[in-house]
Amino acid sequence: MNTQYIGRFAPSPSGPLHFGSLIAALGSYLQAKSQQGQWLVRIEDLDPPREVEGASALILQTLEDFGFEWDNEVIYQSQRHHIYQNKIEELLLKNQAYYCQCSRKRIKEDGGFYLGHCKDKQCAKIDSAVRLVMTHPIEAFEDIKHGTIHIPQQLAKEDFIIKRRDGLFAYNLAVVLDDIEQGITEVVRGADLIEPTGRQISLYRQLNIKEVSYLHLPLAVDNLGKKLSKQNHAPAIDNNNPIPTLLAALVFLGFVLPGDIQQATLNEIFQWAIKNWQLKQLPVGLEITTPFSSSSI
Repeated sequence: MNTQYIGRFAPSPSGPLHFGSLIAALGSYLQAKSQQGQWLVRIEDLDPPREVEGASALILQTLEDFGFEWDNEVIYQSQRHHIYQNKIEELLLKNQAYYCQCSRKRIKEDGGFYLGHCKDKQCAKIDSAVRLVMTHPIEAFEDIKHGTIHIPQQLAKEDFIIKRRDGLFAYNLAVVLDDIEQGITEVVRGADLIEPTGRQISLYRQLNIKEVSYLHLPLAVDNLGKKLSKQNHAPAIDNNNPIPTLLAALVFLGFVLPGDIQQATLNEIFQWAIKNWQLKQLPVGLEITTPFSSSSI
């Protein structure tokens, strides 16, 4: 196996997999396997209030039922809090992070961006978030499919939160530390995560570690332009009849299917898709209307 390429799929257990999350899983899987690389699965259970009981197990079962095969053990972010906290303590000690007590209301009043009010205040630890001192602002990065992606200057320069006031660890910190530890070389995910990419690259550079490559897949949206997501109540995909949905996902990713593929097994479909996967076939846009309505997937 070529261990030079390591990709991953990292769902949050806020509900079962839907068609949009299947696109992310499938695109990341085909990109990894077409390069004889590894494909890892990580459950990003950082936010208990948003989690649905049993969703983690259901997600893994759905991946199995659809024919995905992952490498190595599944990693759970909920079991890695000590790693995130140790890094925060290190950053605080180096004055690369600080406590902040600004409310959402204050930030909204300032135009929606944090303007650094607490940077030199030495706020108490209690009832505070922790912010990273922005030393490597990223105003643009290169996406493998979409080329140069520009990030608003105010957002790029903002000292962003790495631990929330409620004690929960922030996604941008956890995802970077996890990708580093797992040796991820390329992140393939939905275009809804383009915006935080700059912050994640800035953290890599602050840690003196080379950032990964990024490929953002187009989002599946319904005929009203709404993203298929758990927040928008996108229904779960059908574990009992995976082939039609898997084929629809392949079409979404730009494949032209052979006429006899309807009779193929899941394994045969995956082997064909891996062999024929090409980045140039991916749709150009960041949002693609799916033929499924939110009630028919």
